[in-house]
Amino acid sequence: MTTLIPPTAETAAPAAPANRANAPRERNPLALLGHQIRYEQLSFWRNPQSMVFTFVLPIVIIGIFGAVFSGSEGEDFFFGLTGMQYYTPVIAAVSVLGACYGQLAIVLAMRRQTGVLKRLHATPLPAWVYFAGLLVHCVVVSIVDVALVFGIGALYGVDLPTHWGAVLLTLVLGAASFCALGVGVASLIKNSEAAPAVVQFIQFPLVFISGSYFPIHAELLNTIAGLLPVKPFNDAMLALFTQDAGFQWRDLAVLAAWGVIGALIAVRSFRWDPRPE
Repeated sequence: MTTLIPPTAETAAPAAPANRANAPRERNPLALLGHQIRYEQLSFWRNPQSMVFTFVLPIVIIGIFGAVFSGSEGEDFFFGLTGMQYYTPVIAAVSVLGACYGQLAIVLAMRRQTGVLKRLHATPLPAWVYFAGLLVHCVVVSIVDVALVFGIGALYGVDLPTHWGAVLLTLVLGAASFCALGVGVASLIKNSEAAPAVVQFIQFPLVFISGSYFPIHAELLNTIAGLLPVKPFNDAMLALFTQDAGFQWRDLAVLAAWGVIGALIAVRSFRWDPRPE
């Protein structure tokens, strides 16, 4: 009588090899990055309220200043510049700060609170692709913002800069630094309801002492503000417009240093899931 012996791991037939043709293929990181950039852009442009206020506010401000300072001469209060020569690059710089720092910090806090970041982190999308997509998106929005402000300034007789390579580097480095700071601040925000207050608590004093609202003539205050991220960006943009200058390496170095600080805070503190109350 034949005894049936149940198959074991040693006697069982080897499994058929998986059909590699049907296995999911790894996506090219650059293709993933392009997809993420497209997603961020579509999310932004399909939100009319956010889009309009992002672009309309700088246009309204520079338009009002143009009406106020149109035809004025250079003044000592504006360091020998006209009001429009001073405010055109400064308002452009403030628009980049708002798009890359303020909005990004609030958006990330809201996405974390609603669980979007937690679900996203569970996907195969690499973290660096997600943040690189956010950075490129913010740079694109900043370029549009700055172009609109430059255009309005040109209508009021403000000469455009000639060193466009320096303008592009200053804009991209400023956007990257403020994005890193925005992610760093978002890492410290516990809930989305507090995000606007925390963002403005940091942004308003920096903008105020950096001469974005009006020129600061106090030497000590200018020295302190020059070590912070906003005034170097303002000064670099002003030099490009009013002094026909090229790369402002000292200001760019300060911006880069603050970008590194923001990135380090983000790496150490960023959370994908909502914080418990």
